[in-house]
Amino acid sequence: MSVAECGPAVARTAFPPVPARRRSPGPVKAVVVIAPLSLTIVLGLWGIRRKNTMWGDESVTYQLAHRDLSQIWLTAQQIDLVHALYYAVMHEIFHLFGGGLLTLRLPSVLAMSVAATGVGLLGLRLAGPRAGLLAGLVFPLLPQVQKYAQEGRSYAMVCALVTWATYALVVSVPHRARWWRWALYGSTMLLACLLHEFAVLALVAHGVTLVVSRVPRPVLRAWSVTAAGVVAGLLPLAIRSAGQSGQVSWIGGPVRLRYFLVVAVMGVACARAPLGVRGPVRLSALAVPILALPGLLLLIVSLVKPLFVDRYVLYSNIGIALLLGAWMDYFHRRQRSSRTAWIAAVAVLAALVPPSLSLRTPQSRSNDVTAVGAAVRKEGRPGDGLLYLSGQYRAFTAASPEDTRFLTDLALAQDAVSSNTLAGVELPAQDIAARMLAFDRIVVVRGPAGAQSPTTPQEEAKTSTLRRYFREYGTTHVNGARVTVYVQGHDPSPKAGAGSDGPGASGGMAVSRGRLSMSARAGRAGGVPAVTSSSPRWVPPAEAVSA
Repeated sequence: MSVAECGPAVARTAFPPVPARRRSPGPVKAVVVIAPLSLTIVLGLWGIRRKNTMWGDESVTYQLAHRDLSQIWLTAQQIDLVHALYYAVMHEIFHLFGGGLLTLRLPSVLAMSVAATGVGLLGLRLAGPRAGLLAGLVFPLLPQVQKYAQEGRSYAMVCALVTWATYALVVSVPHRARWWRWALYGSTMLLACLLHEFAVLALVAHGVTLVVSRVPRPVLRAWSVTAAGVVAGLLPLAIRSAGQSGQVSWIGGPVRLRYFLVVAVMGVACARAPLGVRGPVRLSALAVPILALPGLLLLIVSLVKPLFVDRYVLYSNIGIALLLGAWMDYFHRRQRSSRTAWIAAVAVLAALVPPSLSLRTPQSRSNDVTAVGAAVRKEGRPGDGLLYLSGQYRAFTAASPEDTRFLTDLALAQDAVSSNTLAGVELPAQDIAARMLAFDRIVVVRGPAGAQSPTTPQEEAKTSTLRRYFREYGTTHVNGARVTVYVQGHDPSPKAGAGSDGPGASGGMAVSRGRLSMSARAGRAGGVPAVTSSSPRWVPPAEAVSA
């Protein structure tokens, strides 16, 4: 649809006057589309492997996308239902193109590229070619956009869908009677919401935009019907996933709030300038609500239950990109010389270099499961025991089974795939303690210093047994986790595996071993799973099991 179909433009009275919007020639529109698309792809491919590392959330995507669709569905009934559609999409992508690290992240690069073109076209429609081009180029330069364009999660796809739903809304306003335009808007918004529920907050922002723009009542009525359909389509997922609210229990307060506050203030400041052309929907009336409102609503809800995480409202970057692009266009028109504009542009680009470099390092994420697996592989010896404090950290090594193939998972009763979970099902507390004492050397994967573990009987049994019968031999600190080797007794250089015959197996430890062997026989008679090996095995005495 051409730009001119939105109706005649009305120039603002502020100095300098904004020229009336004219029909954009084809080449100009092509530039507005191709330039942001190309820049986003280039930035997305730059350092996309992040030194061949992966962080925890990406690891979950990697693992679940390798399961078949029925397993994804069954797992989603227990956890991560809000991401089930995304896992299904990634499963098909893995099936077509292979399940490597590039395949994990390339869909996000492409999705963010599509979002950038949408931002450019929005700017073109609302404020002219130069503003559209600048907005489209600003969008992929934003640090948050660069970060999630290279991440194997759903947020880039959600951002792209919300961008194009917003474009469909702007196009639909002058054509209130054309139901298919509203159907396109509604279906795009619903798909975004099914990929991530908090995309529904963009729907609220769209409603505020229409009210502020004072669109005719038939337009409001059409939007209301469409919005009701989107909410109705999302409602079953929202109700079902509410039972999995424990997934966000890790959010203790607003996560990376500073970025949101900074861009919100910048956006409001830009909106005070005479931006764009007055029409059915003004640029500032569209950009400010989608920039600020979703985040503010999450912050309000967080007063009751903490829910604010910056990536949940990643699409708010649409607003700041539009406002910055339109403001730069306004600034350029005010300056008789472009020298100042060029100096400002170079300064901004120079300021973006350090965060852009940092985002492409493993340390830019809250953890590094590749480093965890490497540390386990380095510290573990064939036959060692392996323990996770807590069990949720099992997902950190599940993406690379080769790192733990020679170790024995002491707490695992059923693996993650067969149990349709993310971290598997663990043994009862007394069985975990019994298996721990059957090993002279245990590699423990746990959170960073200060991280809190769940107070379940299994976790209490792990920590109590380690404290009573083992000592710390050495710890490797990696991003987001610690890998610690524990040994029984006082052997300074214990041999690997259970029932080691090294120095630690003599003296006082020999007495303990004989006492525990009798308990082991009693435990097996009572149904406690035995650990099979050629070396003697034992279970703890009654007082250790009850810890």
